[in-house]
Amino acid sequence: MTQYLILRDLAVIFAVSLLVILLFHRLKLPALPGFIVAGVLLGPNALGLVSDVHQVESLAEVGVILLLFTIGIEFSLGRLREMGRQVVVGGLSQVGLTVAASALVARASGTSWQIALLLGFLVALSSTALVLKGLTDKGEIDAPHGRLATGVLIFQDLCVVPMMLVLPFLAGRAAGGPSGLLLALGKAVLVVIGVLVVARTVVPRALAEILKTRSRELFLIAIILLGTLTALGTAAAGASLALGAFLAGLVISESDYGHQAMAELLPFRDVFISLFFVAVGMLVQVQFIRDHPLLALGGVGVIMGGKTITAAVGPALLGYSGRVALLAGLAVSQIGEFSFVLAREGRAAGLLAEGPYQTFLAVAVFTMLLTPFLLEAGPALVDRIERVVPLDRLLPGFRPRAIAAGEQPLTDHVIIAGYGLNGRNLAAALRTIRAPYLIVELNSQTVQQARGRGEPAFYGDATREEILHALGVERARMLVAAISDPAATRRMVRVARALNPRIHIIARTRYVAEIPELTRLGADVVIPEEFETSVEIFARVLAHYNVARQDIERLVEQIRASHYQALRGGDGGGGGGAPSLGLVGGIPQMAVERVRLGPDSTLAGKSLAETGLRTQTGALVLSVTRGSDDIPTPGPQFRLAAGDVLAVVGQPHQLKAVQQLVEGADTRSDTEQMPKN
Repeated sequence: MTQYLILRDLAVIFAVSLLVILLFHRLKLPALPGFIVAGVLLGPNALGLVSDVHQVESLAEVGVILLLFTIGIEFSLGRLREMGRQVVVGGLSQVGLTVAASALVARASGTSWQIALLLGFLVALSSTALVLKGLTDKGEIDAPHGRLATGVLIFQDLCVVPMMLVLPFLAGRAAGGPSGLLLALGKAVLVVIGVLVVARTVVPRALAEILKTRSRELFLIAIILLGTLTALGTAAAGASLALGAFLAGLVISESDYGHQAMAELLPFRDVFISLFFVAVGMLVQVQFIRDHPLLALGGVGVIMGGKTITAAVGPALLGYSGRVALLAGLAVSQIGEFSFVLAREGRAAGLLAEGPYQTFLAVAVFTMLLTPFLLEAGPALVDRIERVVPLDRLLPGFRPRAIAAGEQPLTDHVIIAGYGLNGRNLAAALRTIRAPYLIVELNSQTVQQARGRGEPAFYGDATREEILHALGVERARMLVAAISDPAATRRMVRVARALNPRIHIIARTRYVAEIPELTRLGADVVIPEEFETSVEIFARVLAHYNVARQDIERLVEQIRASHYQALRGGDGGGGGGAPSLGLVGGIPQMAVERVRLGPDSTLAGKSLAETGLRTQTGALVLSVTRGSDDIPTPGPQFRLAAGDVLAVVGQPHQLKAVQQLVEGADTRSDTEQMPKN
């Protein structure tokens, strides 16, 4: 009977969640807050459609453990080294300042220092699931503020474990006092070291043996078993299941099978995390919010505003601009999913009374509901703040360093905004042709490394007029926006075009949907990574099939000129100029290639026999297209004309010989027309 009730509750939960998420989709709202709304509707404090909330909470805890497990898989020591400064400086300052400020406010209101510290823990943590999904959907995960927010979230996830260890001591339920706490932390460190040793030695060999069976089911069972045993082992050692789940994920991440494990676990994690957000909504008492609306809304404003400021301090210390720092702060300004776990543990330990617990739930839920909208409106909101508060002048850490391009101002130069992979490649290309250029970058560490290599790199935010002025945008020949921040790219294009109507602007974007807006703002060329990769792939594939180079180039040019319309839909939408290609059925290793004669080709006016195409290459001309006419199976006396397109059949080496013959004829024609000395 119990199993029947659980299944019925799950059916009701998923049915209501489906309806709410469909409604959110119609309203173009994010999905994750929809699960919270569904939970509020389903809970005992609203419609009361779920009979056993505690069973649902137990299933939701599995989602939290799976989340930590997958975070451990995504987290690696190499990634920590790569993002070291963002994680340590950004995360430590955000968590430390938020815990301290929240605890001081709580202590001033008359609570004990234990409860004040717990409240600081609850406020300090942010929602990894909401933020990473929001940044990924907006294409800003690799933007400067996206990387900073990710670094803060990684540090917060690492802090969950010691926070869980500290809780029993705050509640007075752990013996030994400070020495007992140090002992627990020491045991946790030993557990971590032991797990890492096993990760380097035993796990890779065991997984390699399992993979030899080529069974996905067996691999999935092995991954889940590894996570379960590690979690139970850490719990038996006196640590928490959360620590065990994270360490199990870390074990997988350090092996060669992390990506496959992540792919297998993602569907389970997403389902359970959705269930977790539904369970969070069920805990909210609608009557409490109705009775204390000002308390709930005031708490939301204070917490999100305070966390935005404390999270912006780290980027300021790292030298980032005010705009980037505030965007990173806004991204992590909500209360996170692990805060609910800590709050539940604190309530069970007697640290949180019902009133503070309900206040926390109401405020936390509202912050999570607001997060997707803040991520969407963040750039416009920061722009308005900057009009009122001059951030770069107010805070020393936000001041851009002076840009001095040299004694003689550069003219007719290229401004490269962003020194990532694309920026570095462009700088290398400009060096080879001795073209003058300047680099502007928001990562001060990247600027230092570039200047160490002799690059003309400067720190600054290229969306600001004074920075572009200092870079000589009025005298520049070209601006290349090679950054991963769509909002900043749009602003940069608009400002640069207003400062110099004659400058040629090339903008990089991830998605083709950005092309019309960037073009409207003043970009001359917009290069979307989304389709440029496809163009490069099919161009190489066609070349491998010996398609005429001029046909490939013509096709690529048509696709780019139509803003990639041919790649947007299944019908092609504009691929009318594509070459007609295909294998000749029944003849192995034979293919058809179309070859075009140039306007001054020496083959023009000659018969097929005179060209030697058949005798020299072995290929056969199937047809000739001249204008709108197709001439099938032309005879040896058929005379070619400039612009003819020959459909030639042959083996790959024969088709290559045809291509060389035609290109050689075009080249000789060009040479013959050169004036003689």
